[in-house]
Amino acid sequence: MSTTDLDVLIIGAGLSGIGGAARLVQEHPHKSYALLEAREESGGTWSLFKYPGVRSDSDMFTLGYRFRPWTDTRTLADAPSILAYIRDTAREYGVDRHIHYGQEVVSADWDSATARWTVTTKAGDVWTASFLWACSGYYDIDEGYLPEFPGIDEFAGRVVHPQHWPDDLDYEGASVVVIGSGATAVTLVPAMAESGAGHVTMLQRSPSYVLSVPRVDPISAFFQRRLPRRLAYMLSRWQHAGIALGFYQFARRFPGAARRAIRKGIVAALPENYPVNEHFNPSYNVWDQRVCFVPDNDLFDAIKEGSADIVTDTIETFTEKGIRLASGEELTPDIVVTATGLNVRVFGGATLSIDGEPVDVSDTMTYRALMIAGIPNFAFTVGYTNASWTLKADLVADYVCRLLGHMDGTGSRTVVPAPDPTVGKAPFMDFTPGYVLRALDTLPYQGDREPWRLKQNWFKDVRTIRRARLEDGILQFE
Repeated sequence: MSTTDLDVLIIGAGLSGIGGAARLVQEHPHKSYALLEAREESGGTWSLFKYPGVRSDSDMFTLGYRFRPWTDTRTLADAPSILAYIRDTAREYGVDRHIHYGQEVVSADWDSATARWTVTTKAGDVWTASFLWACSGYYDIDEGYLPEFPGIDEFAGRVVHPQHWPDDLDYEGASVVVIGSGATAVTLVPAMAESGAGHVTMLQRSPSYVLSVPRVDPISAFFQRRLPRRLAYMLSRWQHAGIALGFYQFARRFPGAARRAIRKGIVAALPENYPVNEHFNPSYNVWDQRVCFVPDNDLFDAIKEGSADIVTDTIETFTEKGIRLASGEELTPDIVVTATGLNVRVFGGATLSIDGEPVDVSDTMTYRALMIAGIPNFAFTVGYTNASWTLKADLVADYVCRLLGHMDGTGSRTVVPAPDPTVGKAPFMDFTPGYVLRALDTLPYQGDREPWRLKQNWFKDVRTIRRARLEDGILQFE
């Protein structure tokens, strides 16, 4: 067992953790820090997922860091390219030398007397730090979500989950059923169809909204050809953030018009008389759940070419030969891929306590969706649900760096958002996908007014998070 004392301790060495550490190096080069990574490699999501075609589901001009331009012309990039970008960033800022692997955090206790966190890892190591920053995302890296499918053990074929894609899976010429309708499913289906599968069926209980975007954005490509790199990136970033927010607000204000616009694009991309209402007509409004984006109509092209199809039905049971559906139809695949979603795990599964007293995170309120009332010297990073993760992660990093600078300038040892009993409660995420609904009783909540409640609006948050006064009467410095 070893003990290490630091100024800042970051949980997670993925997109958020490396980006946050790089900002810390830029703004506070003399502070000591470390990143604790549960796995044996950096990159988070982009090194964990290995399934065919894995790529971003938001544009790279906003998924990239604000301080380090994404110079590729692709709008939606593949995982190896994103991973290289993250690791290059870590090397450029020296962050890679501060990552400690195999350090899964199990507990973190704040000691009021010393104003320090004591963090214990599964490996038995102990770390102490003045400031603790959770950048571990919100899903369980060990297990993906798998519903209870009757008879699944009777199936003679192979069943795989995208979160743990086996290296030895040979699907050349095979018949494949992908269960699901979210971002993973709409990525897997055309990728497997294109890379050798005999036929791929997307089996969905209910449809999602699917929208095609250009693989290469012509406006961003024009900026890159004609303008200096950083200016081109900044303009592309604002352009894509503006389009995303405009589309989101349009969909929330005019849900019928948004639904019709998406449907029109799908009808144009699919064969005449294709049953769009059956397979691409969700029961919820646009952005009640995340919209699925596909590059250059690849999913629709696979359907047109006949290498893929969609079945909308519910599973009655697995059989030895395949899947029997509620309609009576039976699918007989060689391989079943369960693209059925994630399990949420708050702060990487670590338990928090203050002076030895456990903190029930589900009974806490978030401040600006990046700190928690009553918990000193602690911040966390969770991205947007209606835009790219990194837009919010960058803002959190800027805020934490600004907060640490203010503490240094005022000689403060601690900072904590003071709880306000007059603030009403609201769900942490105004969002209804299954993985959120399943985890609501484990998540903190937000308030019914600012700064306890944040809207999904990056342009507004740029002002309120990056520039708002720190001495606001809520943050208590001592």
